[in-house]
Amino acid sequence: MNFDFGNTMREIVVDCSDIRSPDEFWRRYLDATKPEGASMFGRNLDAFWDAIEGGGPGWPGEVTLIFSHSDQLSKLRTPDGSFLDALKKIANDATEISVKFIDG
Repeated sequence: MNFDFGNTMREIVVDCSDIRSPDEFWRRYLDATKPEGASMFGRNLDAFWDAIEGGGPGWPGEVTLIFSHSDQLSKLRTPDGSFLDALKKIANDATEISVKFIDG
């Protein structure tokens, strides 16, 4: 008899409630994920891509990242536009780490 228990991946939830700056977002990301190389993590969207897709500094491990209250990030801006939109694009393009967003 074969049992398929599925591939249960550990989930890490980053609570985005009341985040008012990208720096605060990166602090919460690092506090929640506790990655190796956290001190070398660049605390920007390029570094986040390198971490989740390439295993660079800030890599959270083989997990599913869940950003709860992600609608709170809609007020944050990057030089190119919406921080949340840029984060969602990275999540959509990522193949190594699953990233989910939960509003409210």
